[in-house]
Amino acid sequence: GPSWTSSDESGQQCRWQAVRDGKAERLRGIIFSVLIYFEVSNGIFKIVYFTVCFMLNCIGLTLWLIFFFARGPYLTLVRTITENTWWDEHLSEENHQFLKKLVPEEYKSLTASKLCPLKDEPWARLPWVPGAQRVGLVAVKLGMMPLWTKTGERHVVTLLQVQDCHVVSYISKEQNDGKTASLLVGGKNTSPFNKPESFMEKYRLAGIPPKQKLTQFNITDNAIIKPGTPLYAAHFRPGQFVDVTAKTIGKGFQGVMKRWGFKGQPATHGQTKTHRRPGASGPGGDPARVFPGKKMPGKMGNKYNTAHGLKVWRVNTKHNILYVHGSVPGHRNCFVKVKDTALPTHEEDNKNPPFPTYFADGDEELSEDLLDDAMFQFTEHSITFS
Repeated sequence: GPSWTSSDESGQQCRWQAVRDGKAERLRGIIFSVLIYFEVSNGIFKIVYFTVCFMLNCIGLTLWLIFFFARGPYLTLVRTITENTWWDEHLSEENHQFLKKLVPEEYKSLTASKLCPLKDEPWARLPWVPGAQRVGLVAVKLGMMPLWTKTGERHVVTLLQVQDCHVVSYISKEQNDGKTASLLVGGKNTSPFNKPESFMEKYRLAGIPPKQKLTQFNITDNAIIKPGTPLYAAHFRPGQFVDVTAKTIGKGFQGVMKRWGFKGQPATHGQTKTHRRPGASGPGGDPARVFPGKKMPGKMGNKYNTAHGLKVWRVNTKHNILYVHGSVPGHRNCFVKVKDTALPTHEEDNKNPPFPTYFADGDEELSEDLLDDAMFQFTEHSITFS
């Protein structure tokens, strides 16, 4: 009995050991087969990869050689060192200089007053009504000067000269924005050699010389003006209020003290390297962020800005100069855009202006200087005795 049980258990253990050895052997075979498969696959992949790369390099080298040695259309588009001519034929240097002198003389005589009045019918001139919106002017900023009122007050004014300002074209509602019509106004004549042919066609249709500055003004239907009509400084009258738009002087990258007028931080008492810094830029805790529009250092100037509600103190009709109250944006000799103010507080002051503009051939004769009633004239007595 005990011997039989003992031998049976040992046989069972031997069979279990053989089964375990067989499973381990099969597992090792599977692992070895997988490793061999991956090794062979990696080798095949490397062979294919290097073969494809070699073929692509060969193709690229072949194409480069073809383009380099070919004598076809690929090498005919060569950029030369000479400039392209603006004319149908090449001109000599003497002819080029002659045209530069001749063309400005022809454009000087080509003004609205010299045009044939029978070319087409003049446009109707409608009377001014409340709510009418007139065209503006393109002027050049000359500088600043003081003037005095009859009560002895000193004011600083800016001189804006209207140089060769003409209406270039009329833009209807459908062509503009579907709501309001507009007029394209140009100021200061320039050489036609600097303008492309597409721009020159507009000036030829209007019968005016090419302009250096073009500006668009929205107008009402009763304020339309025929293209080619000259615009003068007498478009405005002394006592009116205007809005002047121009590009401000660029200051570059500036800090908060210069850009936004921050006070800055203390110079002493423990302050280190924070004298011109802005300080805290945003709250912590719940918001934990910087709100949009926070005043920070950045680029200052060199963007369009409008000075609203500036009074016109004086108008010089001989040189077409406007004397506008205060300062206006921009540097000297920059172009400015002048139009009737949009502030509702000056509606009474801007009543019954020259509408739609001042016409030198049909309106009344004007004196050389138009002055505001409150402005002091140096030709008058400063003190009078009764």
